[in-house]
Amino acid sequence: MDTRVGELRCKEVINVTDGSRYGYVGDAEVDLETGQIRALIVPGRLRLFGLLGREAERVFPWSAVRRFGEDIILVEAETPHLPPRRGRH
Repeated sequence: MDTRVGELRCKEVINVTDGSRYGYVGDAEVDLETGQIRALIVPGRLRLFGLLGREAERVFPWSAVRRFGEDIILVEAETPHLPPRRGRH
């Protein structure tokens, strides 16, 4: 399947390990000397409708990409362990 760089923005990135949905590709890191894509970048999710900014962006190296579909990209990535929330239980 052929795809253009602009079409990557319409593809959702999903982790094959645990099914996590990270969002849509926002950017790609390209090696200008070879023309090869080095990484896919997914912008962080909005926090409180964007009033508190965004979470950190996620960068998936090209080696983590497992498969391209019509509207998804499957990656194999470790899920970060988040610290437990403080406050009410």
